[in-house]
Amino acid sequence: MIKRLALTFPGTFAPSPAQDRRVARADLERLADIFSRAAVVCLFSMMAVRFGADFLKTGRVTGLLLLVSELLVVVLTVVRRSAATVDRSMRARILTTVSMLGPSLLKPASVVALMPQIGTVAISALGLGIVIAGKITLGRSFGLMPANRGIVSSGVYRIVRHPIYMGYLVTHVAYLAAMPSAWNVAALIVADIALLARAVCEERTLAKDPSYRMYQQVVRWRVCPGLF
Repeated sequence: MIKRLALTFPGTFAPSPAQDRRVARADLERLADIFSRAAVVCLFSMMAVRFGADFLKTGRVTGLLLLVSELLVVVLTVVRRSAATVDRSMRARILTTVSMLGPSLLKPASVVALMPQIGTVAISALGLGIVIAGKITLGRSFGLMPANRGIVSSGVYRIVRHPIYMGYLVTHVAYLAAMPSAWNVAALIVADIALLARAVCEERTLAKDPSYRMYQQVVRWRVCPGLF
């Protein structure tokens, strides 16, 4: 009787190969999401140890402000909402990874600062303020991979389309002014070039949404008004 029903209604008891592939793909994406969140936490932990030790040793505050900015990345990555559309291309993965690795590879250095600490702290605080404003506005729509988790056009997003990236660049300038070692300069130049390319990559995904295309017409600049 069961065999007869299975023949009469194929697929009732056994999923089709296409269904199997969709389930396997969904499982793989969930595992990748868990791995990415764990990787972000691990990178931040290593960074926190280095910068915390440097603060206890030297009392330099600039690194701690950069650390606070990265902490927001960890928190919002863990609580982010699911995306309607995600770019999982190799290009997107590489740009995201490189742009994230840069700050985590920074090393406190015993070098002569390019300006007094009060200046680097002020610049870093400005950048951190921009980052915080952007992330508060974005909320759970924040993500790492280029994705559409809802179009946000309020707050600091009325100034540039990627204010969080603008804040990152400001904090990176402050950090390099405080600790301008060759290693730090190289790490942030590579990471920030990837960050700007990542902004372009993200917009290719978001522009599939008509609402975002309208937003692009209102807010012209991606990261820096008048330049990019």
